[in-house]
Amino acid sequence: MSGASEPVGRRASLLATVGTHALLVLASIAALYPVLWVLKIALQPGQSFDNDPSPFPSSVSLEHFVEVTSTTTASGGWLFGRQLFNSLAVSGLTTAVGLLLATSAAYAFSRFRFAGREAGLTAFLLTQIFPGIVMLIPLYILLDLMGLLNALAGLVLVYSTTSVPFATWMLKGYFDTIPKELEEAARIDGASSFYIFSRIVLPLARPALAVTALFSFMTAWNEFILAATLMNDASSFTLPVALQRYVGEYQTDWGSFAAGAVIVSVPVMALFYALQRHLVGGLTAGAVKG
Repeated sequence: MSGASEPVGRRASLLATVGTHALLVLASIAALYPVLWVLKIALQPGQSFDNDPSPFPSSVSLEHFVEVTSTTTASGGWLFGRQLFNSLAVSGLTTAVGLLLATSAAYAFSRFRFAGREAGLTAFLLTQIFPGIVMLIPLYILLDLMGLLNALAGLVLVYSTTSVPFATWMLKGYFDTIPKELEEAARIDGASSFYIFSRIVLPLARPALAVTALFSFMTAWNEFILAATLMNDASSFTLPVALQRYVGEYQTDWGSFAAGAVIVSVPVMALFYALQRHLVGGLTAGAVKG
């Protein structure tokens, strides 16, 4: 009896495995199909929108990528290179400034008990409820008063301050999982608070720092509304704002727009690949303890 039930159980397990893998394959196809369509439009000559359901181009050309990357200013300067530099500089500085402020704030909220601690955490959380567009008018007025309109420094200031609440909550949850006994042992050995924070806590929080940096970089890299409003000179645009010029009121250059979208996504994909070993640990460990 047991011999007959064993093949049946093995067959059921095999069918479950095959069914699971089939669902995963279908989900992968559904996720990759739009991406392949964008690549098809970017690689296919012409600016028309092809209605062919096939995700593969009938002919391949790099003309759209050349057109996007070879844009110049009225004086002959390399406009695309300038806009690429703007995006990299704004996103990199936003990540650095946001992490610098958030790590110290998150460590303080995690380790110290002080008046206003709970109110501060609640205030940080409340700021995440409102979309960035709600703060657009006061931000515009403040930057205008400081003379930072149409300046990359103003954009970095706006992005970094808006990323601090999310980064603080993310890192605070991770710092809570680091045993306090490690810091107490180091303090008994004579280590200073700064030494403990910089040489013990931060290295242990590397996965959370990587994930937080990735989200901060992605948010600044992909943001469009604030950049389009606060910047009015093409040489100051970031890449998402630069892509808008391919979408007109009566006509859209689909090929150039798709090629630009592919180019814009490359740095984020590269960053994901570089930080992939930290992603799972950084995303899950901070949720263990609030």
